[in-house]
Amino acid sequence: MKQKEYYEILKKQLERQVTEEGDNIEKVAQICAASVMKKRLIHVFGCGHSQMFAMEVFYRAGGLVPVNAMLIPHLALFPKAKLSTIQERVEGFSAEYLGLENTSKDDTMIIVSISGRNAGVVDMALEAKKIGMKVIALTSKEFSNSVTSRHSSGKNLKDVADVVIDIKCVSGDACLSMSGMRDKFTGTSTILGMTVMDSIMARTIELCVEQGYVPPVYVSSNLDSGDDINAEYIKQYHDLVTCL
Repeated sequence: MKQKEYYEILKKQLERQVTEEGDNIEKVAQICAASVMKKRLIHVFGCGHSQMFAMEVFYRAGGLVPVNAMLIPHLALFPKAKLSTIQERVEGFSAEYLGLENTSKDDTMIIVSISGRNAGVVDMALEAKKIGMKVIALTSKEFSNSVTSRHSSGKNLKDVADVVIDIKCVSGDACLSMSGMRDKFTGTSTILGMTVMDSIMARTIELCVEQGYVPPVYVSSNLDSGDDINAEYIKQYHDLVTCL
């Protein structure tokens, strides 16, 4: 049964994700903690489905307040999914967009792109590095190594980032196959990548506390105290975080 096969594949990939990328997750958490303790931001950027990774760590119960989810409408699946595919291949757009954000050399930029090949993510990485940020890539090396760059530099995201966390999905992401189906189906990159994102945030918070800094963390708005606590955080970070 395919659901059981999927689960077994996912377990193996998750085990590799945690064990093989543990050192890189630690490096990224150290970088993120430095930004948070300087009262600056962790920007998270992705195109299409990869916007989910920014959503996962932004404005949620238990999540760090100084996270800026770059949910650029032109790169979203709504209102027309095909437009996000077209836009992520346009060179120059995301770099210009970053200029509209509140940025500093003390910020961290996390970019998620499983293929890592499109101009939008390469541009964002290059522009963030110009500002002086550390750039983190969540990308599949297997996938990225199997495709060519769509950026004029000839580089993929992994070639630009300061730290690369390899997402352990297969090239093309889909992991299942069967007789009667021409193409493979059912991807694993979202579960792998979300695990990485939440692991980074957990360790970032821990590092801050270990160094004597208690970072601001959202609480559930469905707790009786939630609205008052979150309102104060939003007031503090409104001018830094675009979506607030």
